[in-house]
Amino acid sequence: MISSILIEGFIYGIMVLGVFSTFRVLNFCDMTVDGSFPLGACVLAACLSSGLPPFIALLLAFCAGLFAGLITTVIYTRFKIPDLLAGILTMTMLYSVNLRIMSNKANVSFLKIPTLFSRLDAFFYDHFPNLDSQWGILIFLVIFVFILKGLIDLFYHTDLGLTMGALGANPQLIISQGVNPNVVRGIGICVSNGLAALAGAFAAMYNGFADVGMGTGVVVSGLASLMLGEFILRSNKITVQTTRVLIGSIIYRALMMLARSYGYKIHMTPNDLKLATGLLIILCLIITRTDCVERFKKWKSVRNKNNAQNSEDGGTK
Repeated sequence: MISSILIEGFIYGIMVLGVFSTFRVLNFCDMTVDGSFPLGACVLAACLSSGLPPFIALLLAFCAGLFAGLITTVIYTRFKIPDLLAGILTMTMLYSVNLRIMSNKANVSFLKIPTLFSRLDAFFYDHFPNLDSQWGILIFLVIFVFILKGLIDLFYHTDLGLTMGALGANPQLIISQGVNPNVVRGIGICVSNGLAALAGAFAAMYNGFADVGMGTGVVVSGLASLMLGEFILRSNKITVQTTRVLIGSIIYRALMMLARSYGYKIHMTPNDLKLATGLLIILCLIITRTDCVERFKKWKSVRNKNNAQNSEDGGTK
């Protein structure tokens, strides 16, 4: 159970890193993720069915996500359509595109198609038969995700990364410096959807199938993971912010796993998970807006000071 939570947490954490780039860094409400996530899975399925190596299939899935982000950027910048509507339009169109990519099949199974995860599973089982074979997949994901996180941290310390952060905070500042905000914003949106498509490809390999409907509600779960991480760790350092994204993703997957495993005790069914996700986001927003955490810390510090003062007074007497 722990290995499954960590695997899903790291897989969806890749997607949440993309959501972090658009929603937090660029301040851009991008709903394309719901379409680019299954796009990566569908491209992976088409490539593996054609006999391409898994790494090439993953690269093509990432490139497909970049193209999806480019479509949203063009709709937003050239046609002056609001960001939310531009993402919804691209997401809607991608449903038909995903069906075309998988030859008008809504679902493709990897049961007879070797994938990267199936090979890692078999390798770990042959060399470490006494351990759960899923730990091989987990080790690979830990290495891959932390390398990816390191590259993202380095990117946000470059001139382009700093410009992207400034664009989300103050667009007029970027314009006054002679930088085209549409280009910078477009790069961020493309990379974000590329990460979402890459996460969709990994999720398809882990689940053993690709489905055109597997992206429903993905952006909502990404926001829930993002807010959970922000609730736990608060910092302006980019390394801490990307770390809490992964922590929030793992916590969210753990909560969903617990709800699926033990939710029946409170008469909860899998159909209620979307409702639970929405309520979780609302709760995080309420706590953040009311600064309950800061108030609790202040109350705790005052209580500790009072306890220390009372102990000193008792010792003096």
